[in-house]
Amino acid sequence: MKLFKKFPDTIAIILSIGVVFIILTWVIPAGEFDKELVDGTEVIIANSYKQVASQPQGVSAFLTLPIKGFISAASVIAFVFLVGGAFSILTHTGAINAGLFNVIKLSEKKPQYKGFILPFIVALFSLAGATFGMSEEILVFILITIPLSYALGYDAIVGAAIPIVGTGVGFAGAFTNPFTIGIAQGIAQIPIFSGIEYRLVVWCILTTIACIGISRYARKIEKDPKKSLMFGMKLEKTQSLLQDDIPELNTRRKLVLLALLLTLIILIYGVNVYDWYINEIAGLFIALGIVAAIIYKMPVSTAIEAFVEGAKDMMTAALIIGMAKGLLIIAQDGKIIDTVLNSAAIMVGDTPKYISVGLMFVFQSSLNFFIPSGSGQAALTMPLMAPLSDLLGISRQIAVLAFQFGDGLTNMVVPTSGVTMGALSIAKIPYNKWLKWMFPMVLVLSFVAFLLLLPPLFLFEW
Repeated sequence: MKLFKKFPDTIAIILSIGVVFIILTWVIPAGEFDKELVDGTEVIIANSYKQVASQPQGVSAFLTLPIKGFISAASVIAFVFLVGGAFSILTHTGAINAGLFNVIKLSEKKPQYKGFILPFIVALFSLAGATFGMSEEILVFILITIPLSYALGYDAIVGAAIPIVGTGVGFAGAFTNPFTIGIAQGIAQIPIFSGIEYRLVVWCILTTIACIGISRYARKIEKDPKKSLMFGMKLEKTQSLLQDDIPELNTRRKLVLLALLLTLIILIYGVNVYDWYINEIAGLFIALGIVAAIIYKMPVSTAIEAFVEGAKDMMTAALIIGMAKGLLIIAQDGKIIDTVLNSAAIMVGDTPKYISVGLMFVFQSSLNFFIPSGSGQAALTMPLMAPLSDLLGISRQIAVLAFQFGDGLTNMVVPTSGVTMGALSIAKIPYNKWLKWMFPMVLVLSFVAFLLLLPPLFLFEW
């Protein structure tokens, strides 16, 4: 008999972890580190751990977990709602869809560019994941990339890989993604989107590997269709998108895309020169939404409806952030976090730093099976990983990078990722076929990701 008819929901998992945390406050000895402020950041003083009186938590801690978490993470939750609403206005203009759809149509008009089409589109999806966190939106584009793949002589795996792998490596190498980098760096108390120079290098490397991997498989099928993992399967090909369904890339939509580009440039400049934080960045995205609505001559009521709809789409992410923060409050009130950190530091303290960062990466990758939400995982793990990195003498930027890699790469294969499983369902690709094709690439990307964690340790201070 199956234990679960369906894998537990993320919120159910968090509530279960809350029960475990409460039990742990009765089992793990309470303890504290001495802390000090360094340039406005609270940092643990090494070798200052001491045991204190036990503070076991009970039923009331479990019942107040959500509200305490929401209060503690209020600014981050508000940020998620506002950014989600602003990008929803952009989506309603059709500008992003029109831009991507027209790139896809180019492959039909210019066959000589065929060899460049795949890597170019993969890079576009990767850029979308790395900058504004495209995720659920790929379910729409699957209906476009699957017919494109068939038209080019490839299979459904190539069509699904374009958006899934593209946005996956984009998340892993993100440099301005507000839902992963923004939240993780905010919780780690380091300037949001700082360290962007090295993250751009990381993004380029991971995206290049993804483009090469997909293109090699596509060329293999082109030479011999029997090499396709889908060969012999009786699957109906997804119908091509009707011409009338493709948004026209008109002048207004071009101006909206230009506004998006300028916003990203201003954002990068603001966080690096003026130390912009959550308030300023949220305001910038709201301004983008207003400008997009004005350019597109969108009625005020329509823009507001779009904004509210986008904010509603962020509800699950907001709940996860708040409740995940509530877990840490249980642990904090029970005074067991510092005990866990001290034990972890003792366990890996004598190991080389490159092993320590490798263990961080493995931990984040493993946790992603249970909490595939990037924002939720950031809220749950960064309060632990940031101070742990201080104890180990590792930059908090590296701890955030390890989180990025663990979240972005394994999301492409874990069966708990609703986006990945939904895309495979639309593409009619059996999960075992996808895993057989995708798992070797994830291993290669993970190995390269581990190597990319090393330069900030040994070659330059980050």
